Amino acid sequence: MLIVDDEPALTELLCVAVTEAGWRPYPALDVESALRLARSSAPHTVVLDGMLPDLDGLQVLRRLRYESPRLPVLMLTARDALEHPLDGLEAGADDYVTKPFSLEEVVLRLRGLLRRCGAEQTRTDDSVRVLGDLVVTEETREVHRDGTPVQLTAKEFDLLSVLMGHPRQVLSKGQILDHVWTGCFSSGDNLVEVYISSLRRKIDKGRAPMIHTVRGLGYAIRAGEDGR
Repeated sequence: MLIVDDEPALTELLCVAVTEAGWRPYPALDVESALRLARSSAPHTVVLDGMLPDLDGLQVLRRLRYESPRLPVLMLTARDALEHPLDGLEAGADDYVTKPFSLEEVVLRLRGLLRRCGAEQTRTDDSVRVLGDLVVTEETREVHRDGTPVQLTAKEFDLLSVLMGHPRQVLSKGQILDHVWTGCFSSGDNLVEVYISSLRRKIDKGRAPMIHTVRGLGYAIRAGEDGR
């Protein structure tokens, strides 16, 4: 979860709140850091201050929207005049909270955004990872999709675990080989393709697809409702 705010104290409080809610925070105190993190960390949603020192919050929102059209954005604004929140919504914000606000309200609004877009953030608890309706429990090596158990082989589980560790990020075949298999494989590309195909049949069968092929680049896992 990307948090863009130039107030360090407030940013720290927001980071604590989202961490306790089970999300991984990516704080940014300026625009360039925010845009860089949005590209590299693939956050599931953004908390954006409407007033930043180096660029107006609406301009930041438009730049984020240009690069990530489907990324949910919650705006924070100290201005309670009606036209300012409406400006944010018109520019592409999905929701807003007016300062002063409670952290509980922010977390509830974020839960609503994630629920509506079907892209529940991967939890910071390393033993359980959640993405949309897919739940992967590392400790017991169990997988559930929409509450239904999914039976995987050991390597299929390892592959899924790697993808879930990098939600919405594109991993190349080489990166997947390095994480899942040891040693050298002359037909490594084919090996990855075979296992991706098998995993896709088990995870996506009869459901909204989560495992996506990005032609020429590799593979990514995204929540079923997240088409990007």
